[in-house]
Amino acid sequence: MRLPHKSRLPILGVLAFAGLGACSRGDAPRDRPIEVVVSNDAETLDPRYVTDAVGMRVTRLVHAGISRLDPDSLAPVPYLAKSWRWIDPLALRVELRQGVAFHSGAPFTSRDVVATLEAIASPAVASRHARVIDAIASTEADGDYAVVVHLKHPHATLLTDLEIPILREDQARSIPAPGGSLDGLGPFAVSRVERGDIELSPSDHAALPRPAHAITIRTVHDENARALRLYAGRTDIALNQISPTLLPALEARDDLSVSSRPGANLTYLVVREGRAPFDAVDVRRAVSFAIDRELLARTMLANHAEPADGAIPSTLWAYVPHTRRTSFDTDRARALLAGAAVHVTLLASPDRLRLSLARVIAQELADVGVAVEVISLELGSMLARLGAGEFDLALLQLPEIAEPHVLRNFLGSQFIPPNGANRGRVNDPVVDALLDQGERELDVEDRRRIYDTLDARIAAQAHIIPLWHEDQVAVTSARARSFEPSAEGRWLGVAGIP
Repeated sequence: MRLPHKSRLPILGVLAFAGLGACSRGDAPRDRPIEVVVSNDAETLDPRYVTDAVGMRVTRLVHAGISRLDPDSLAPVPYLAKSWRWIDPLALRVELRQGVAFHSGAPFTSRDVVATLEAIASPAVASRHARVIDAIASTEADGDYAVVVHLKHPHATLLTDLEIPILREDQARSIPAPGGSLDGLGPFAVSRVERGDIELSPSDHAALPRPAHAITIRTVHDENARALRLYAGRTDIALNQISPTLLPALEARDDLSVSSRPGANLTYLVVREGRAPFDAVDVRRAVSFAIDRELLARTMLANHAEPADGAIPSTLWAYVPHTRRTSFDTDRARALLAGAAVHVTLLASPDRLRLSLARVIAQELADVGVAVEVISLELGSMLARLGAGEFDLALLQLPEIAEPHVLRNFLGSQFIPPNGANRGRVNDPVVDALLDQGERELDVEDRRRIYDTLDARIAAQAHIIPLWHEDQVAVTSARARSFEPSAEGRWLGVAGIP
């Protein structure tokens, strides 16, 4: 999708860009690392504990799992596995690839798989991903290059869960290693980590062919500065780092490309249930009806987003086309409020685009009688408020919905903080039952029907308020033009840049 050249840069951005027009773009050596620019530092490079988006993407370049996600369908495909087959609904046999080695040169065997899965499940390790493999009863090696995974109960998402990175047997239970020192099986090895700067070097004998270039992940907090680095030829890839108002000036250059694809994500409002005013479902539904998703997607997001008709993105296999469940209807919103005076807070990121979106949403809510105070908070402060339940509304994003089962952590009653990310304190037995059914049902068509029913329940009760699914938008230099993001926004495509 290409944008019409109607948007204009902020004045400072125009002047800075104009000043760079005369700069030489040929000074950087052609063999320099491919630079990927991001807005925040990774919290940790230890795959056992990583949860932030940057850390997740970097660790998936350094480490590899039994499976990985197809970049288009997000279905699990073999990675460290050569093949797999179900022995019965409670046992999966995985044949492992031979000739794969860790970055240190240590050979990869079945013992590494067994040790990693046992470590992730161990309370002593306290991995943040222990719940991902909670359904696994045991894993046993069958020779050097096969394992059998035994389940406690039927678990439809096992193959997707096995995307979790495999560590070396002797490191699986080691102390946390936030600096990226754990041996990996991915296409890149960590060569240097400093604040704002991570360098990755190509690896031989890993799970993918040796990449042609080293990679630098550069943290640049200011959006104008990220755009200027692209304009000046210092950065090669910016994925979802440039707002729509800056894209046209970059797209106009012959040495830069802007590409996009639909994203498997969800931007939404989390609603604090269990206390006034959002203990009343009618008030929650009124907020949903008051927001013009199509207008915001068309204007502020420059058509780089799909208005949500539910929580499940259309890129995901579980999506079922249906009549829109999240319509814009100010008359219904006012009727549901019945003249009640409603005053709420709305938490938002200080990011310029996110804060602007929050303010427009606040104005739309004001139009139907909901007075909103927008509060801008840095990520750490926002998460603290959300975890403590000290909020009414918050503008958030689920950056990766690779499997609809992920909704359990945000809607399941057993995941209310501090046990998970159900920050809205949703406690709905119908939602819990549907999530359980979706996990245990192995037939894909039956699972699709279950999740469609779940999506309808979420909309009817307005447990969260889906807004839109944003495109994965990549700005790339000429040398990185072949890079394509996956539907969930990961970076494995950098390993294939010639």
